[in-house]
Amino acid sequence: MMLTIWVDDWQMQCCGQDFAVGDVVSWTLLEADPEDYADVVGAKRAEGIGFREEHHGGECAATSVEVLSIDEVHCRYGIPAGATDRMHLPVRDTAVLVPVDRADGWARPRPDVSFVGYLVTGRCVTGLPGGAVA
Repeated sequence: MMLTIWVDDWQMQCCGQDFAVGDVVSWTLLEADPEDYADVVGAKRAEGIGFREEHHGGECAATSVEVLSIDEVHCRYGIPAGATDRMHLPVRDTAVLVPVDRADGWARPRPDVSFVGYLVTGRCVTGLPGGAVA
């Protein structure tokens, strides 16, 4: 069973373990709401995100996943028009995806965009947590 998994940059930087294409990883996967990622990766690409990898909290059993591909995700941040606060949010349709062979939580800086995480395509080796369906 094929999966598309979101991996946050900050989770990797905090306590994640490096991984590479071809590795079998043991991750805690939580079902993802694709709308949460639409501004970061674009609505079309977000539709395919079924899970997010989580290091903090959650009592789900780990799932073994063979990593088939890794894309660094970079996007631009800005203050939305008409915003009353100064919070920077992802700017829709600015995503830059960079295929890589290895992930360590860090990425080479790119002009006008910030590194935010990884999209990982994998093959489920064990059952998904809580009877989730991919």
